Amino acid sequence: MDLKNKNLNVPITIVSIVIPVLVAILFYMPKPDLHPGFDIRILPLFHAILNSATAVLLVASLYFIKNGHPKAHKTANLIAVVLSVIFLLSYVTYHALAPETRFGDINHDGIVDAAEKATVGSIRYVYYFLLLTHIVLAAIIVPFVLFTLLRAFQHNYEKHKKIARITWPIWFYVAVTGVIVYMMISPYYH
Repeated sequence: MDLKNKNLNVPITIVSIVIPVLVAILFYMPKPDLHPGFDIRILPLFHAILNSATAVLLVASLYFIKNGHPKAHKTANLIAVVLSVIFLLSYVTYHALAPETRFGDINHDGIVDAAEKATVGSIRYVYYFLLLTHIVLAAIIVPFVLFTLLRAFQHNYEKHKKIARITWPIWFYVAVTGVIVYMMISPYYH
């Protein structure tokens, strides 16, 4: 597919807006009484594995490009994008079907009372900071990844390199914090 002369700014902008809006809507929609045929409680671990693999691929991608291996760089990035798409589809599935999990909800009653807050202590502020920055940057990274890829496929390597310097650290942060957030909240899944 020749993307050299195609202007995909509008479709990328639309996708970049639609994805976070749909994800946000999911959190406010009532959960349907669907049974997907497997235990959806395995999905958060699956998401952490996808995020871990994405982080490793991003480090490999950076290594490859800095050491003159553009084909390996391209392959690592494309696999990272595929894993991110799988993550997004699985994440949407999980949050459409699963009950909300609250950080610190030791007894799994859906309420974090004063005693549970005291038990968790100030680590919850670290959790919420990581979660908030992860969510905000996860929404922001979509157009950056898409425009970075587009510039590469258009063989506009100067613009690709320029935007990749912004994209890479944000994407890496999102991938790593996704794993950390999972590890921190996993004791509270029911």
